[in-house]
Amino acid sequence: MRGCRVGLVGAGGVAQRHARVLDGFDDVEILGVTDVARDAATALADAHGARTFADVDELLAAGPDAVYVCVPPFAHGPVEEAVIAAGVPMFVEKPVAVDLDTAERIADLVARRGLLTGVGHHWRYLHVVRHARELLADRPVRMVGGAWLDKVPPVAWWTRRDRSGGPVVEQAAHVLDLMRVLVGEVTEVTAYGDGTPPPVDGADVDSVTTAALRFAAGAVGTVSAACVLGWKHRAGLEILADGLALSLTEDGLTVRDADGERHLSADPDAARTAVDRAFVDAVRRVGDDVRVPYAEALRTQRLALAIAESARTGRPVSLPTGPAASPHAAASPHAAASPHAAASPHAVVPTATRVGVDA
Repeated sequence: MRGCRVGLVGAGGVAQRHARVLDGFDDVEILGVTDVARDAATALADAHGARTFADVDELLAAGPDAVYVCVPPFAHGPVEEAVIAAGVPMFVEKPVAVDLDTAERIADLVARRGLLTGVGHHWRYLHVVRHARELLADRPVRMVGGAWLDKVPPVAWWTRRDRSGGPVVEQAAHVLDLMRVLVGEVTEVTAYGDGTPPPVDGADVDSVTTAALRFAAGAVGTVSAACVLGWKHRAGLEILADGLALSLTEDGLTVRDADGERHLSADPDAARTAVDRAFVDAVRRVGDDVRVPYAEALRTQRLALAIAESARTGRPVSLPTGPAASPHAAASPHAAASPHAAASPHAVVPTATRVGVDA
């Protein structure tokens, strides 16, 4: 079986990280790179022995087996539409958009085409997430607190609400995604921002946002995001269940119960590798462990944008409470073809079951 030929749209830091991982796989060839910053695309392509393409259409004409969409939040939409029209499996970096209309439109196109997709919520591949879920299997969660307390990233678009979506959408999405995995779906949010942007020219995002969450299963929670520090202070979850306290970050899981306290370390780089390995295996039809297809990421996006909307208006926002999409059935390369997917060799059918973290 020949290797998987991957095209990259975007040449920034996230694209560079994916390129390093993909270039380490024996069964992957980085076909080429395109970016509106031609010099950046050329530098990334040259670093991995790949070609530089003028635009997405030229990249697609070269016949990639998969495309990684690693563009800033505000640039999502047209790229995905072109890739979907070509029937090529795509991996999309989070957040999938800055607005819900774009994300919903892309999700509908993906479903109609029955296309294999993945989204970069790599925290689901931390082995400690599975362990946390096992510990919570017979104990209802009572309360959860999530936080992403950090600095302003060094990219010009980040401090503009219409470009990044703000800290909750752009950064805290990882935390919100794990809340859904470990606690369940959120039915209502009430959020507040401090109304003070960071001291950066043109900034209009809140420096601090906090939200109260109500979960369908009865738990309550909070999530906070801040960009007032000069370092990444904390990003993770605190979960309380009957007789059990969990503290989860991408570096590990601390468990405290009647037996005392213990810590399990995690390797975030291993999770970043695993998310790419799972997607490539699905494209090559040798694996079925894509945990976050586009339809599943859309649910996390709805939650993040609901918090942003509540913080903007000062009013509660309710969320739909339908069943979550199964990230495994929806991403399976062996599932039956969708009636909309006759033109795609990677057609799959999304089904509705639980939020999952393992195969």
